[in-house]
Amino acid sequence: MRDLSLHLLDLVQNSITAGADLITIRITLDGQKMLTMELIDDGRGMSPELLKRVTSPFATTRTTRKVGLGIPLMKENAEKAGGSFHLESQEGVGTRLTAVMDTGNIDCLPLGDLEGTLLSLMLTNPMHPDFLFTGETPKGSCSFDTREVRAALGNDIPFNEPSVAMWLKEALHEEMNPIFGGVLL
Repeated sequence: MRDLSLHLLDLVQNSITAGADLITIRITLDGQKMLTMELIDDGRGMSPELLKRVTSPFATTRTTRKVGLGIPLMKENAEKAGGSFHLESQEGVGTRLTAVMDTGNIDCLPLGDLEGTLLSLMLTNPMHPDFLFTGETPKGSCSFDTREVRAALGNDIPFNEPSVAMWLKEALHEEMNPIFGGVLL
């Protein structure tokens, strides 16, 4: 993966496949330049057996291929960037993935197009699930909750309807650019 937003795109797909209704994405950059990415879902969760082996690239629940690289690559990239990786999951409850990286470390991947990634997730999943994004940096904090958008639009209008998609793009930019805009990492 070239950047962290692409990792996020891949990992969120796991949550969608697990039947999550709400996927929470939290990205925090602290004053010491430590970046924390959290992905929390209320999907099926993992059995204790799968949780023990899921960081191996040869552990996957997919039937179309025998390897799953999203979680193992994220773990490797976090650890290479002087950080840590933690995964917890409970069957029937959901999963929480936390990756911490030192953005000053030469091996830390750039954040990438976070706005574009979030927009892609919404447009390719126009009716379900919902996404809650929160971000915090020394520049401030931001939040974007698709449940609020659905409440205003009505539950029968998809996010990929052209005028809604344009509004989502502008709203994401307005919310996120002051916090994550410019060169962050």
